[in-house]
Amino acid sequence: MKQEFNLVATAAAGLEAVVGREIRNLGRDCQVENGRVRFKGGVREIAETNLWLRAADRIKIIVGEFPARTFEELFQGIFALDWENYLPLGAKFPVSKAKCVKSKLHNEPSVQAISKKAVVKKLQSYYHRPEGVPLQETGAEFKIEVSILKDKATVMIDTTGPSLFKRGYRTDKGGAPIKENMAAAIILLSNWYPDKPFIDPTCGSGTFCIEAAMIGMNIAPGFNRDFAFESWDWVDSDLIQEVRDEAEDKADYDIELDILGSDIDGWMIELAKKNALEAGLQDVIKLKQMQLQDLKTDKVNGVIVSNPPYGERLLDDKAVDILYNEMGKTFAPLKTWSKFILTNDENFEKKYGAIADKKRKLYNGTLRVDLYQYFGQRIKRTES
Repeated sequence: MKQEFNLVATAAAGLEAVVGREIRNLGRDCQVENGRVRFKGGVREIAETNLWLRAADRIKIIVGEFPARTFEELFQGIFALDWENYLPLGAKFPVSKAKCVKSKLHNEPSVQAISKKAVVKKLQSYYHRPEGVPLQETGAEFKIEVSILKDKATVMIDTTGPSLFKRGYRTDKGGAPIKENMAAAIILLSNWYPDKPFIDPTCGSGTFCIEAAMIGMNIAPGFNRDFAFESWDWVDSDLIQEVRDEAEDKADYDIELDILGSDIDGWMIELAKKNALEAGLQDVIKLKQMQLQDLKTDKVNGVIVSNPPYGERLLDDKAVDILYNEMGKTFAPLKTWSKFILTNDENFEKKYGAIADKKRKLYNGTLRVDLYQYFGQRIKRTES
């Protein structure tokens, strides 16, 4: 099997630069593109990126890229790839996904079927199996994906399994939650550091607070879950354990964090407490039922992050207008605090009562949203 692979970390639109920065922080060079970040690495890098990337969706191996204007070109291109370096005899290898955009080939089920036939034929040839006898797929699973964009095919194997946003701590999610990797990315885009107070005044099931605590304590977001590649025959389980042990050693469980989540809905607060308990952070995060208007603090230089209910999420238009107006009035006295508010309401600034210092376009699933960023007036702390 190969020692180094062409890898890609996929990401939601608008978050690619965040993922690129995370990969560079792991010591790897990378290339940021629309919806993904390319980099190279071996099994260790596959393990580290799955374990540590907070904002990415998945880590995939790029098996090959080639022009595919016809089904024959697609078949021959896939057949020419070195599948023997990825798929041991007996492996399961479903072509689980095909996506065709702006290409002459647009029948995705046909792309899947032809791709599968090409891989089967290549493995039959390599492992000297009769062409008419089906391969026995009884081993570990290698999910193959084929993406065709503007007549160029990219063939990949997913190393992750369930998406990286599935950290494993959500006992329940309540209504219209934000994904864990989106929440982490927004915190990484903010100016919050572990020595600053952090508040989510519309915390729902607690995702922002939990992700902030994991960032503050340097806990690897994938630490409490498994990944698809860990079951592959050619992956060294001792190496994976070494990477996990290193992650455990890097966590700082003694750091003191000031993280508060509040919500008007008492049921959501109870749910957030259950999720925090599942994440092992019940003693790190303060959670309490409270109306947004009751938020007051004498602390300075803090950060507020909020994903309030909006539009297609839970509240009607009138209730949303009232909420945004209350936010503006409640946050206005907090001059030294920075505020980061996610919404799809194009009139948010008018309702909130202030123009954002910066606005960033993102996507919460398929919904276009904006991250409105208000930066606090920084004051120096006095030495005691």
